Amino acid sequence: MTKTARRGTGPRGDHSREEFQALVAKAAEGLVRKEGARGLGMRRLAAVIGYAPNSIYNAVGDLDTVIMRVNARTLERLHDALAAAVSGDASPQANAESLAQAYLGFVDADPQVWSLVFEHALAPDAAFPEWYAEALGRTIAIVDAALAPLIPQADERRQAVATLWAGLHGLASLSTSRKLAVLTPEPPGDLARLLVRRFLGGAAAT
Repeated sequence: MTKTARRGTGPRGDHSREEFQALVAKAAEGLVRKEGARGLGMRRLAAVIGYAPNSIYNAVGDLDTVIMRVNARTLERLHDALAAAVSGDASPQANAESLAQAYLGFVDADPQVWSLVFEHALAPDAAFPEWYAEALGRTIAIVDAALAPLIPQADERRQAVATLWAGLHGLASLSTSRKLAVLTPEPPGDLARLLVRRFLGGAAAT
């Protein structure tokens, strides 16, 4: 018999609304990791956690919202990986290169879940939930802080963060899809290092 998302009726004990949302996001993440985005559906997800689909709709939202919850979890994990890559004793250039390597390492370790962040598209008139914007903002802030000594002007730095992020995303996408080797024999880490050095070298000169 399926259950509803009330405290005291969870499949593994009591669950508050927030706990249930986390339970759903973790289970959805697991499905994506094993089967890709195509393996994620409301009925399948409900069966995995032992609840009725309506419980997910009522406590979390529709499938788009579930995906956003998964992506927020991914950004939070990426935040932790990037934060660990920065050293107060390193130069800004070295920290930027370390961030690039940490990003590629994160993607390589969990490509299916990572790809969901970029493959999922909201409806044109839909806005990002506040909790998702906060997770994204915290992650971007690490890169912004690392580039601040090299690019002091805030608006220019914002553009630099977006440009580098897009460049690294392209490298990661080509690498995980095994298409990068068609273009060049160099590993993605070497290309990421070259991208950061060339880009920041030019930024520092302006």
